[in-house]
Amino acid sequence: MPQRSSRFFDLARPSPDMRAALAMRLSPEARRILLNQGTEPPFCGGFVDYAEDGVYVCGLCGLPLFESDTKFHSASGWPSFYAPLDRAHIRTIEDDSHGMRRVEIRCARCDAHLGHVFPDGPPPTSHRYCLNSVALTFVVMGEPLPDLLGRGEPEGRPLSRGSDRAA
Repeated sequence: MPQRSSRFFDLARPSPDMRAALAMRLSPEARRILLNQGTEPPFCGGFVDYAEDGVYVCGLCGLPLFESDTKFHSASGWPSFYAPLDRAHIRTIEDDSHGMRRVEIRCARCDAHLGHVFPDGPPPTSHRYCLNSVALTFVVMGEPLPDLLGRGEPEGRPLSRGSDRAA
């Protein structure tokens, strides 16, 4: 039985062939960031100042990651959020690259690199999930979510606001 999040999303990893097929549709820049732990330059991403109401999903597999009402202006140059849509949708890894200790954020389903989380965010969590814009796709609230893996529910159906947001 596949693992499901509290929002009923299938978190089973895509097969290597499916992941390769998903990667083929990415731009070279998106491949560099999502698959090779790259970082886009600050203040250049399309979602830095984006303010629509909706859901940010993984740019590789389409798993919903962050709701727009958790986004805040951090002045860091990257879109920032104080909490994920569902804690089970992301995973973290200690990152000691570039001569510093950081915590990397990855999509829990497809293992795509998303960005980093820092302990300097606003209440109520004091977290700043700092994401690469190219690692995300935006879905307007009430519009169908992408079903890139062909798994059906609940992808393909509109997502509504939840109360299970992780701290």
